[in-house]
Amino acid sequence: MMRLGLICLLFLQVSIINANTEENANDNVNNSNNNNTLDIYTYSSFVQGGITEAVTPLFEKQCQCEVKYHHFGDAQSILTRLKIEGERSIADLVIGLDQNLMGIADAAGLFVPHQIDNAQLTLPIAWDSSVYLPFDYGYFAFVYDQNRLTDVPQSFDALADSDIKIIIQDPRTSSPGLGLLLWIKAAYGDKAPSIWQRLSDNVVTTTRGWSEAYGLFLKGESDMVLSYTTSPFYHHMIENDSQYQAATFTAGHYLQVEVAAIPKHSQAPELANAFLQFMLSEAFQQEIPTSNWMYPVVDIAMPPIFSETAKPMSLPLLDTALIESERRNWIDEWLNAL
Repeated sequence: MMRLGLICLLFLQVSIINANTEENANDNVNNSNNNNTLDIYTYSSFVQGGITEAVTPLFEKQCQCEVKYHHFGDAQSILTRLKIEGERSIADLVIGLDQNLMGIADAAGLFVPHQIDNAQLTLPIAWDSSVYLPFDYGYFAFVYDQNRLTDVPQSFDALADSDIKIIIQDPRTSSPGLGLLLWIKAAYGDKAPSIWQRLSDNVVTTTRGWSEAYGLFLKGESDMVLSYTTSPFYHHMIENDSQYQAATFTAGHYLQVEVAAIPKHSQAPELANAFLQFMLSEAFQQEIPTSNWMYPVVDIAMPPIFSETAKPMSLPLLDTALIESERRNWIDEWLNAL
C-alpha cells in the first residue's frame, strides 16, 4: 500500500484493477525450480508502476539470472497466499509488506533473516530487524482536489464534524486500510471507536485496496481519499497539475515503511539476498520517488518537489507485537462503528 504498499497513479487513470482477478490470474504461475531464477511475490502497482521495467534488466545483467514477478492486489493478499501455500510456495522473495504486517508474518513464521547490512538506511525511525529490509517509506494522508474542496480539515475531529465525503480501504484486505486503523488508534487510543462512529457518515465506500479507492476518487466519487502525502507529487510532476493536495493533520500522520523479506521456503536464497542488496543501490533507490511515489531509504538526489516539501509530523508507531495481538479487536471496533 501501500501502502498504499506503493504506487503509479497514471495506471489508475487507465484502469482499475480488481484484486481477486489478479490473484486468479497468477494461480498457474510456475517456478523453474533452478537457482538461476528469482521468483518474487509483490503487489500489483509495484509491477505496473514502472519500477520493475527500469531495475530488472540491471539486476538480471548483474546476476546472470532471470527475475519473475507474481503480483497480487495488496500486501495482505501476499501474506494470505504464503500461509495457504506453505511449503508449496514458489516465492523466493516478497516485496511490499510493511511494518504493520511484520507481527502477523512473524506469528506465522513465514520469513528468515537476510544477510544485508542495515547501516546505510536513512529512515525517520530506528531500524534493527534482520528479517525485513526497508526499501521505501511514506506517510498516510487524505488527498483532495482543491478545485472542489476549499475548507480542508486538519484533524479527524474536524473531518468527522464536516459533510466531507471520503473513500477508505478495508483494513482486513488493504495495508493502507490497516494503516488508517492504526493512525486513528495511535492518535486517539481508547477513543478510536468514537472517532470511527463519528466518521461513519463521511465514508462513501470502503474498497478492498488502494487502486480501486484512488480510481473512484479521480472519477469524482468523493471529496477525499485515503492515500499518501506524496501522491499529489505524481500529478504535479507527470501531469503538471497542482490541483491535488494532501491534507495536513496537526496531530501528525502515521508512517508506513515498506519492506522486503525472504520466505523460509525460498529456493534461491542467495539470489534473494543479492536482490535485497541491489534494492539499496542508487540505481534502484533513484526510481522510488518517481515510480513508487514514496521516499527512498538511502541518501540520493531527490526531485525538487520531494526535497522542497516538508515531511509531515509523524505519530509514534504502535508496536508490531501489539498490532498482532490487538488487530482483530481493533477491526471489530471499526466494523461495529461503520
